[in-house]
Amino acid sequence: MSKLHRFCFLAITLAISSAQKPTSGMREWAFYGGDQAGTKYSSLDHINRNNVSRLQVAWQWKTGEQRIEEYKTFPGMFEVTPLMAGGTLYLSTPYNRVVALDPETGRERWSYDPKAYADGQVPNGTGFVHRGVAIWRDTKSGRLRVFMNSRARLISLDADTGRLVDSFGDNGIVALNNGFRWEVNPKQYTNTSPPIVYKDLVIVGNGVADRLVFKKDPPGDVRAFNARTGKLEWTFHTVPRKGEFGSETWGDESAEFTGHTNVWAPMSLDEARGLLYLPVSTPSNDFYGGRRPGSNLFADSIVCLDANTGERKWHYQLVHHGLWDYDMPSPPNLVTITVNGKKIDAVVQLTKMGFLYVFDRVTGKPVWPIEERQVPASDVPGEKASATQPFPTRPPPISPQGVSLDDAFDLTPELKAEAQAELKKLRLGPLFTPPSLEGTVMLPGIIGGANWGGGAFDPETGILYVKTTNSAAIAHLIKPDASSGSDAEYVMGGRTAATFHDGIPLLKPPYGHLTAINLNTGEIVWRTPFGDDARLRTHPALRGVKLPAKLGAAGVQGVIVTRGGIIFAGGGDSAFHAIDKTNGEELWSYAIPARTTGTPMTYSTVTGRQFVVIATGSADQAALIAFALNP
Repeated sequence: MSKLHRFCFLAITLAISSAQKPTSGMREWAFYGGDQAGTKYSSLDHINRNNVSRLQVAWQWKTGEQRIEEYKTFPGMFEVTPLMAGGTLYLSTPYNRVVALDPETGRERWSYDPKAYADGQVPNGTGFVHRGVAIWRDTKSGRLRVFMNSRARLISLDADTGRLVDSFGDNGIVALNNGFRWEVNPKQYTNTSPPIVYKDLVIVGNGVADRLVFKKDPPGDVRAFNARTGKLEWTFHTVPRKGEFGSETWGDESAEFTGHTNVWAPMSLDEARGLLYLPVSTPSNDFYGGRRPGSNLFADSIVCLDANTGERKWHYQLVHHGLWDYDMPSPPNLVTITVNGKKIDAVVQLTKMGFLYVFDRVTGKPVWPIEERQVPASDVPGEKASATQPFPTRPPPISPQGVSLDDAFDLTPELKAEAQAELKKLRLGPLFTPPSLEGTVMLPGIIGGANWGGGAFDPETGILYVKTTNSAAIAHLIKPDASSGSDAEYVMGGRTAATFHDGIPLLKPPYGHLTAINLNTGEIVWRTPFGDDARLRTHPALRGVKLPAKLGAAGVQGVIVTRGGIIFAGGGDSAFHAIDKTNGEELWSYAIPARTTGTPMTYSTVTGRQFVVIATGSADQAALIAFALNP
């Protein structure tokens, strides 16, 4: 063969090889939501509609965490969404360990254990959970840092070694329970969502267990710390202090002793404008507000802050005088849409109620009108529920709302009659029917609607994809037990599960949906039942009954969408799914021994190979599973 022929042969071979391999190298997932805007979108298309059926497990990594008898602690669900940056995966475990993995193999590179379990079990009733970390590049030193908010501590780690950064706070740690208007017990202060980083600021909210109901329970202030030194830079009071904007919405001086009103869900950031978006939760107590009369700003609101200073730019309260635990559960999606020919930089807040509220993200003006509508009154002594609540006119609700006897479980005539008999013992009504002493059936229930998994936005089409839950709850108020430590008049208790006949839901399926919403038009494009309920499918009372193909999965986890035309979703089901984004049809699924417990993410390594990763299970079943095409 001549030199020319050999050259031509080599060139053709290289061209064919190049066409068969991905054309780009490493693509990161450096933020919890894929980007600071929380879109959960990836431009990767190596895995696409044509080849996703060949997806297979590439590697697994297990947490190895179990109950620790010495501290009487147990790990909850493995809810993390890892980050991938600089060729390393970074994640948090249920016990708040920070772990670095090789993204190609899942091999552990280092881990840091803050020993969060040493303070005993967290008070939230779910066991230890944590959803992720944040990373930051120090422009002065060039070093990459990992920030972890573990219970009442903000921790800075060197991303290469996993060692504490001594120059931050007190040898790498800032005590988050300090600096409030009243003393806070660090054992009652928790964090489950990652911080957010803007310039040289690391910004944190906090979690407060719903069961902590007493005057001066932990407050929900949002605070920014210097990412290099740990110095407190600014604070936003979610419950305004006397004289601050909104303090007049707290009657009987209740702002002086009411806690919670915290931001436990992830926040979102318009980095170019320096605008921070807070999904603020419900005040204490979640289900009875007799001693906090008024609308209670900034509870149950979306709040926009100047990320540099913590100054409020605008807000919109989405639930007045919250009584349903309908707190804002998900990171706001920052999107660009075109409505009636006008391009709008918007922010979308998903809610447990099944509503989407869409605002101009700079001005706070609603993109579509929001109407104050009459809602039912409370019949509980001392309670003054708000007479109206804000209803968005568009998009339409993405979850069923309110309960009547027609909603009873109906897969057999006998079970339907039994379910209706149980429902007649309870208070039924439309959305925002208040909790009651006999018990009010809430739909959506306490976990939504939407929850912390949030939505995934496709910038190519303007469509937002949301996994929702359609299971009810019973808001039953009782006098607190003397041993509970609560000083409230009423608390949630008694019967709370909306079930009958040994665990069958009182209401009919499906119990989970996946919905596509066109944000340019405010219309639902498609909606389909998502996932299944294996426990219900094998219930003895349903033996021999023809059941729907999909009963729907109740679950709070979210989805991601990719340029390859795929929605990747777990959503609390016992399988991982790839779904065609154009029509909701399933393209591939993989059965998992444990439930999916995290929102997935995707990245490609230096070789150009794309991976999709999801957290599953709890305790000794907790595993991070990575999927990829056979190289």
